[in-house]
Amino acid sequence: MGRFHRHPDGTAHSHDHDHDDHDHRDVGDHSGYVDTGVSRIAVLESILSENDRVAAANQADLLSHGVRSINLMSSPGAGKTALLKRTLVALADELRIGVLEGDIATSLDADELGGLGAEISLVNTSAGFGGECHLDAVMVRSGLRRLPLDRLDLLLIENVGNLVCPAEFNVGEDRKAMVYAVTEGEEKPLKYPVMFRAADVVVVNKVDLLPHLDFDIDRFYANLKGINPDATVIPLSARTGEGVADWCEWLRRAAVPG
Repeated sequence: MGRFHRHPDGTAHSHDHDHDDHDHRDVGDHSGYVDTGVSRIAVLESILSENDRVAAANQADLLSHGVRSINLMSSPGAGKTALLKRTLVALADELRIGVLEGDIATSLDADELGGLGAEISLVNTSAGFGGECHLDAVMVRSGLRRLPLDRLDLLLIENVGNLVCPAEFNVGEDRKAMVYAVTEGEEKPLKYPVMFRAADVVVVNKVDLLPHLDFDIDRFYANLKGINPDATVIPLSARTGEGVADWCEWLRRAAVPG
């Protein structure tokens, strides 16, 4: 028994090859667990199946209210919250926006977004969820109950800062967006391919720092293209505002029903 894979259609299996010849969700090698490997796979399959069921319900609820949704992911400190602040100000007169703010603890990021015209719902994963390093569909469902969906056009889900787990769990979103900071290094698409592969758009943040960094942006773009050639790429600086208009235009298109 080798690695356990979950396909987008919900089917799952394990096998022993090491090559990546089809699209799947890989949740690790369980071959070393001689006594419990089969049970571990069964538990993982059950967890992901339940998550996908709730994610489908989340998406159905959002769409029934005419709300489009974006799952915004990144490593800690890449600039999700700073970008959201710019976004809320820029689109305040165009779209009715809600933010579902995910953090392990504190309301710091949610507090930063307050007073910018958006409806905010905070989900702390340490409060009853065990301190998870990502949002899952059940957590998002709990946050949706505190949002006036009938008065929203767009929901921005700010996931917990982590370059691995958030990409593995669908939460009911229409699109996945990733914020990547140039301070993280050119090799990140190669080291964390699941996140970069899952993203519909990769926002390359902190480009204002490029003159001060030993960073090869062309190599980063090549690495990203090798992992996800179809991703939209938007370079910007959430600090200076450079490129934020392009991000907002992407959101405008994403918010259109259909």
